[in-house]
Amino acid sequence: MVADLSQQHAPVGDLFSMPEAGSDWDRFRLSDEQVAFFRENGYLAGVRLLDDRQVESLREELESLYDPNQPGHELFYEYHSNESTSPDTVLFHALGAWRISPGFHDILWNPAFTMAASQLLEGPVRFWHDQLFCKPPNHGGVVAWHQDYSYWTRTVPMAHLTCWIALDDADRDNGCICYAPGTHRWPLLPITGLAGGMDAIQSVLTEEQKLQFKPVAMQLKKGEASFHHPLTVHGSYENITDRPRRAAVINVFRDGVRSDSDRPLLAGVPPVPKGEKMEGQFFPLLLDPEEFAAGHDQ
Repeated sequence: MVADLSQQHAPVGDLFSMPEAGSDWDRFRLSDEQVAFFRENGYLAGVRLLDDRQVESLREELESLYDPNQPGHELFYEYHSNESTSPDTVLFHALGAWRISPGFHDILWNPAFTMAASQLLEGPVRFWHDQLFCKPPNHGGVVAWHQDYSYWTRTVPMAHLTCWIALDDADRDNGCICYAPGTHRWPLLPITGLAGGMDAIQSVLTEEQKLQFKPVAMQLKKGEASFHHPLTVHGSYENITDRPRRAAVINVFRDGVRSDSDRPLLAGVPPVPKGEKMEGQFFPLLLDPEEFAAGHDQ
């Protein structure tokens, strides 16, 4: 029996070093220019979160997670060996690795991630859920255009943030994430599916939105990340190279977000009654910037 790491609300290994003093957090801060870019465009790319050692460690753990017979597999919220509609276009997609794998658990508390997230959320950061998106060489499937909050309306208010972390060099040819700048100002769009065709979104766009829809590819080096707003339209094309394209995703929200459903918010997780604050075992607080800002290290 594998221990459920969701019971541990602090790093369980030594993959990441935590700052010892409040002032030590400063080196992880985004610049004012980076924050302003995010506010204007709905995304920010090229943020270094992992070094080569950390990337290799996570890759090793990921290899074991591909096996559905891996101990602890029952702790995943969702698990799709291939979420694509075709066996010729594989898209591995899983939620819940943080409960099973020490590295994917501890990455939630990576100070380079939590500091940036607190700046972009403008407050304390609480965990929502994680994802793995992996495209094998030569036939990796697409992740169709979508807005994340379309799938998250069971939580309110909309104060969410997504971080997409490259575990391989990601470029246009192997299916890097792409963003449509400015679409974070759009209203919520109907869901058109994650694993279908890339053109499905066109059926729900107005003529004005179609003119504004001008996606940009985020070419990232392994260990780099991008952040995006919950309404920013994004997706990724197939992998047509002989290289894998593996990515880890961390979804968070500002502390204070509440449940808007009496049903389970994630598979296997006890319901949070509608109107009650999201917290507890499965939604831990990752960083409260007020703690170190007030001299937490003294």
